[in-house]
Amino acid sequence: MATDVKIPTLGESVSEATVAEWLKKAGDMVALDEPIASLETDKVAVELTAPVAGILTDIVAAVGATVKIGAVVAHIDDKAKAAPATKAAVPTPSVAKPASDREKPQTATSVAAVSQAAAANTDTDMPMAPAVRRMVEEYNLNPKSITGSGKDGRLTKDDVLLAIEKGTAKTNAAVAVAGATAPIQRLEERVKMSRLRQTIARRLKEAQNTAAMLTTFNDVDMTAVMAARAHYRESFEKKYNVRLGFMSFFVKACALALRDVPAVNAAIEGDEIVYHKYADIGVAVSAPQGLVVPILKNADGLSFAACEKAIGDFGKRAKEGQLKLEELQGGTFTITNGGVFGSLMSTPIINPPQAAILGLHRIEDRPVVLNGQIVARPMMYLALSYDHRIIDGREAVMFLTRVKEAIADPTCLLLDL
Repeated sequence: MATDVKIPTLGESVSEATVAEWLKKAGDMVALDEPIASLETDKVAVELTAPVAGILTDIVAAVGATVKIGAVVAHIDDKAKAAPATKAAVPTPSVAKPASDREKPQTATSVAAVSQAAAANTDTDMPMAPAVRRMVEEYNLNPKSITGSGKDGRLTKDDVLLAIEKGTAKTNAAVAVAGATAPIQRLEERVKMSRLRQTIARRLKEAQNTAAMLTTFNDVDMTAVMAARAHYRESFEKKYNVRLGFMSFFVKACALALRDVPAVNAAIEGDEIVYHKYADIGVAVSAPQGLVVPILKNADGLSFAACEKAIGDFGKRAKEGQLKLEELQGGTFTITNGGVFGSLMSTPIINPPQAAILGLHRIEDRPVVLNGQIVARPMMYLALSYDHRIIDGREAVMFLTRVKEAIADPTCLLLDL
């Protein structure tokens, strides 16, 4: 009996999705709740799981197809049994070539054949989730050189990262042949934009067209925060089982500043300004499909440990494409950290309907005057982009100054001053 595989409800505001990749092919045996396809929505990538165990008899929706919620995309025969495994083909023993043949120089054709053989080391049939496959391809890794710890030997993101860290992951480097001259190639590749990337592009352009955006800058001395991290890092990680990073300091500092300058935590709805009495702070994280912004709900009431655990979990699941739609909805303010990529300064674009976004940047030693002496200090540029329609320059400067004071003296964060 065939069971329909339907697109499940993906969120209150989501009416359709795009089939990004089929993880199984027609004729494959699938288990109950096993991921069989990857779907992309406007906000997040999700996995489509098998509603029953059986054989995937046919696939209705091709990769790239846009499907409505509730649409049938495949069928599973839950009464069928897996076909018996066929015997592996016995490799034919190689025959040694005459010495005269072995001594002949390789031609351009043989060079291409060697390159193709090297590329063939990537086993495209290995079980990998879309996010893991993208990581393997991005780093040009041979998945056969990595041991999978997931179900049925599937590779996980942690497996790939661990193999890279240990140096056990091998790359698919092309084999160079002495004396061969590779032709100059001028290659191009056309790739359709994902739904998430299209949504990001549309929303960013809408923000530029709608809001009266302006960016105000300041810088902050990171000495005290860096000293606090160095002093409490080991005990903090031992107690809470999470690393103490910089982001929790900025989340807490922004929560204080949003309380003191409520216009930065507001939004425009029609001809009204809505002042939020809570701080739902979005933290921008990088995902294979693009930048996503999961929300720290009621961030003003979270501890440092709770912030770090939530942010670390968001980052991990964003790379694996496991974020939930409800975790990306809402938000009253956003923090984005370009410093992790080496950015010195930028003008971030606000995330409507929010009225402001704070951009963090890399920390570098710069000369500053302190008590009449020129000294080197670890400094970071802060950039606040805001909607000038509801936030005046005075309020923007007050907000940045408040954040700067809290970071320069993190005791303020502990005492809620």
